[in-house]
Amino acid sequence: MTTDTATDVFEEHRPVLMGVAYRMLGRVADAEDVVQEAWLRWSAADRADVREPRAYLVRVTTRLAIDRLRQVKARGETYVGPWLPEPYVTDFGDTVPDTAERAVLADSVSLAVLVVLESLSPLERAVFVLREAFGYPYADIAVMLDRGEAAVRQLAGRARKHVDERRPRYEVDPAQRRDLTERFLAAAGEGDLAGLMAMLAPDVRLIGDSGGKSQAPLRVLESADNVGRFLVAVAGKGVPEMSFRFLELNGGPAVLILSGDTPDSVLQVDVSAGRIRSVYIVRNPDKLRSLASA
Repeated sequence: MTTDTATDVFEEHRPVLMGVAYRMLGRVADAEDVVQEAWLRWSAADRADVREPRAYLVRVTTRLAIDRLRQVKARGETYVGPWLPEPYVTDFGDTVPDTAERAVLADSVSLAVLVVLESLSPLERAVFVLREAFGYPYADIAVMLDRGEAAVRQLAGRARKHVDERRPRYEVDPAQRRDLTERFLAAAGEGDLAGLMAMLAPDVRLIGDSGGKSQAPLRVLESADNVGRFLVAVAGKGVPEMSFRFLELNGGPAVLILSGDTPDSVLQVDVSAGRIRSVYIVRNPDKLRSLASA
């Protein structure tokens, strides 16, 4: 395999590798670092014996992501305020034509699921991502992780049970989420508390991630009254030279709010029974850098 061919093969599989790494780490920069390291290993490897490049590259990427995740957990860094994954642009385009498969991929990269995945062990997280998001057979995952198939099935069962118990159930209709998001923005911008309250579920939660580097609630806000009043107060202060655009982030519609040309925040909502059940606001500037050119 020539160098040019090796590059072409790697670039063909880069979206899958990035998808695996991001779901493992919840951080775009870390995922990009892992994929770059996978490229270095691929370019230096003896590729003559590699029968299935995709399987080989996914295995390398997964193991590198596990190592990175263990390093992060070992550092035991304290995060200021609630933590959310770094927003990730998802545009499956024509690469995933099947509606059911698109729904699975979108769900596996959603903010709600990634928050739950943070509490899994690195191995549990790897098994969950490879099995639930990408549909790999247990036998293949066992080879990738150098574990017995029975052990992998056990890890998968624990991970699935943990996720099912902790993740909220939301509707994934993107048109409904987009419509509610647009109305939500309009009501907040106009200071229409009654209009907001009509859209918010009584037990709605607002999770704001600032990392202590910008203004956002340092705890999760709960109840329609608390969330509605907070949003009206924040909207009243405004953002200098504010503009916004809709993007597909983490498998669903989201709003990128800009101050001039600089990303100020990302807003996304989850919906159930026609009402907003969760509001996510990411304001940590470190997590918005990758969206500057989005």
